[in-house]
Amino acid sequence: MDLFGVSMIIPLLSHHVKALGASPTVAGIVGSTYGILQLFSSTVVGSWSDVVGRRYSLLTCLLLSALGYGLLGMSTSITLFILARIPVGLFKHSLSICRALLSDLVLESERPLVMGHFNAASSVGFILGPVVGGYFTEQEGGFYVSSFTCAAIFLINAGLVWMLPWTETLADRNATNHSNNTSKGCHDEYCSKSVQNGSHAKSQKEKTEAASRSSWKHRLRWRVVPLLQPAWGQLSSVSSRIHMVASSDMWDLFLVRLLMAVAIMLYYSNFALAMEERFSLKPKVTGYLISYSSTLGALAGFLVGPVTQLYKNMAALLLHSTVLTCSLIFLYAAAPSVWQVLLTSTFFAISTTIGRTCITDLELQRGGVHASGTLIGAGQSVTAVGRVLAPLLSGLSQEFSPCGPPSLGVVLALAAVALLLVRIPKWDKRGATKADKL
Repeated sequence: MDLFGVSMIIPLLSHHVKALGASPTVAGIVGSTYGILQLFSSTVVGSWSDVVGRRYSLLTCLLLSALGYGLLGMSTSITLFILARIPVGLFKHSLSICRALLSDLVLESERPLVMGHFNAASSVGFILGPVVGGYFTEQEGGFYVSSFTCAAIFLINAGLVWMLPWTETLADRNATNHSNNTSKGCHDEYCSKSVQNGSHAKSQKEKTEAASRSSWKHRLRWRVVPLLQPAWGQLSSVSSRIHMVASSDMWDLFLVRLLMAVAIMLYYSNFALAMEERFSLKPKVTGYLISYSSTLGALAGFLVGPVTQLYKNMAALLLHSTVLTCSLIFLYAAAPSVWQVLLTSTFFAISTTIGRTCITDLELQRGGVHASGTLIGAGQSVTAVGRVLAPLLSGLSQEFSPCGPPSLGVVLALAAVALLLVRIPKWDKRGATKADKL
């Protein structure tokens, strides 16, 4: 529902800004407002959800996003339009908080499967939204109808969050119970079911789960902060969490995320224009090709679980999906016909969907479930940096050739592959050392 509402608006924003009388330069500046705000707010809001809990933070984000989209429906000037984008840019993090909540609720071994299904549902919403938005646009005042409809959807989502039953338990409390209740029955599935001769009997699978849930050298430790704590206390807790993530040894994962985000954005940046210039393809046919790729991306979400069970090693799966993505971008850049573009689009949607799930799961493994909101928010901030860089790099590379953006994307993806080849053996060594200690 979230992405269904948002995708009704996104294709219409640039047209509406121009209709309000903005020049192309002003329209570009206005369009970048959302991305810049997301860049700075993603990590803060994600960390705040670790502090006050998922339900309260999710309700706040949904209600303030609804306010922003409602203001967008009343924007009759550039000033009002910019004001409407501010609450959305600062608080449109509902999907990130939902991912953090899912990571709190499921076993680590089940997380890729659940995240894959979640991404598939999100993709379906993003496919259907533009169709409805396009229908509204053909009506008089269609943009305003779409904006108010989107605001109503966010209010409905907030109502669902408020009404549906919750069994949220802060991760810190779960961790405490896990360490203190070894001799009694546990609600946490990670705890063993029995104690024999005074010793805790654990299966090898449970040891592996416990090892993966503990942290690496720079362990991120979190303490429970009550919701009613003063604002300055919450701010202090958020700051300490962000500092712990920033000082942890996870720069390699975030750099891989940035390189691949920019590479994938370069692939899509001038897709329609390149299809027209290289193969004289009409925009309508290009639209069908993009819809086909998006549909495959949604279906690929259901493949993530079986593929991760087949691999067992998430780092190896990330490496292989990155190599595949790099190869497909190269084949697209060198494609001699539309049919090869169609073939690369088919596998590209699958490889990128698996890669996104892998990188998120590895971030959560390295940082720990207690840091899920902060880590997912930090990942979104890194992706936001990519959204700022990709248009600039695309414009510069298009000066040389229509194939410039994907060619540059190949170089960045190769850099990501090289980084993974260097760092994965170190990850495996740390994991083996940690498992031996446990």
